[in-house]
Amino acid sequence: MINHKEKILIIDDSNEILMFLKRFLESRGFMVYTSTDGVEGIQKAIEVKPAVIFLDLMMPNLDGLKMLNVKKVLDEIKDIPVIVISANTARRNVLAALEAGADKVLSKPLKNEKILEYINEVIGKESVEVSEAMLTEEEVNEFKHDLIEYFLDSFPEKKNRITNAIRNKDKQELKSAIHEIKGSGGTMGYPELTEISEELEKREFNSPTDWVFAEFKCNEIFQIVNSIKQNFSKQTS
Repeated sequence: MINHKEKILIIDDSNEILMFLKRFLESRGFMVYTSTDGVEGIQKAIEVKPAVIFLDLMMPNLDGLKMLNVKKVLDEIKDIPVIVISANTARRNVLAALEAGADKVLSKPLKNEKILEYINEVIGKESVEVSEAMLTEEEVNEFKHDLIEYFLDSFPEKKNRITNAIRNKDKQELKSAIHEIKGSGGTMGYPELTEISEELEKREFNSPTDWVFAEFKCNEIFQIVNSIKQNFSKQTS
C-alpha cells in the first residue's frame, strides 16, 4: 500500500526532470518537494526531513558530490537515503557517487519501475507496489506531451543563452545551458539531444576549433528542436 505521508525531495537543475518525477511520484501518493540548487536543497532537506532524496550530480553552486559530502556532517539529514540521478553511469562515476554517500545511482532516461524499486530498497519497506508503476498508454502519452510542451516553451531562452555564450566564448555559460538540454533529451524520448550535449560538455573549449565545433553541434541541436516543434504542432493541431 502507498504511504501518503512519505515525503520525497528532488534536487535537479533540469525543470523537465523535476516535472516528470514530481508528477509521477505524486500520482503514486508521495508528498514531493523540489529544488534546483544544491545549497537550497540542503536547506529544504533540513526543513522537510524527506524519506528519500533524489539528487542530480551536475548542478550549479553546489554539485551533487559536494552536497553528499556536506550532508554527511549534518546530523539533521545525514541518515536520509539518497538516490543519485545521472546520465553518465560509467563505473568511475557510480563509484564516486557511492563513496560520497549515495545509496543508489539511477540512470537516465528514468524508468518508472526502477524509480519505485529503489525507493522501496532505500526506505527499507514497501512504500508502494512496484507493479503499480506501469502507467497506462494514455498516462505515458500525457506525461510525454506535457514534458515536450514545457521544453519547447522554455527553449527560446536556452537558445539565446547558447547563442550568446558562443558569441562571447563563455564556456561555463554554454555548458550550463547545454546541461539542461542533456537532462531533458532522454526523458522526452530524444536521446540524440543527450548525445550531442554530452559531446559538448566533454569539450575543453581552449582553441578556436573548439568554438567552431560548438557552433556546429549547437546548430544540430537547434535543428532537432525545430523538428520536434513541427511534429508537436502537427500532433496537437
